[in-house]
Amino acid sequence: MEREMAALAGLLYEFGLLKRYKRTGWLVAGVGNPESVADHSFRAAVIASVIAKLEGADPERAAFMSLFHDTQETRITDIPYIGKRYLEAVPNQRVTADQVRGAPESVAGMIQDAVDEYEEKTTLEAVCARDADKLECLIQAIEYREQGHQNMQPWIDSSLAALTTATAKRLADELLGTGSLEWVTRVLNGDHEA
Repeated sequence: MEREMAALAGLLYEFGLLKRYKRTGWLVAGVGNPESVADHSFRAAVIASVIAKLEGADPERAAFMSLFHDTQETRITDIPYIGKRYLEAVPNQRVTADQVRGAPESVAGMIQDAVDEYEEKTTLEAVCARDADKLECLIQAIEYREQGHQNMQPWIDSSLAALTTATAKRLADELLGTGSLEWVTRVLNGDHEA
């Protein structure tokens, strides 16, 4: 049990790296201090729960998968898409298996199952979680564009093209038609439907 706790402690420290690792695609786009992988994963989990609820899936499961969908980047980093053309990818499931090795079996299985389900895309919850990943990227691109970064359109276009659920597509349309701070104006003006 002591070895398992040591492995689990190491895993928790390792996942903490995601708070420091920056999303490299935004560096390519010219964002000097982009969001971290953990920043991305948090909002993706929130979005996944919303999409799943509206699609009739389990919001907790979709959010849970989103929390673990990029944890492999502690070992392989966030490789920009252009870089992936020149590398032979190791499946995320294999990276996760290495990460959880030695942790208590119940915890290792829980994490591995979430990553496997996400990568296999066979459940509605996994589809919602994957849409959440792309929708979060779309939102971030819109926010960076509003902050003056000019190179966001490729990220917007690729995010839109990857969406599959009706809910994610409707949300994307709404997001593209509003500013990221319009909700503040509605709240300040007393619009309680905001």
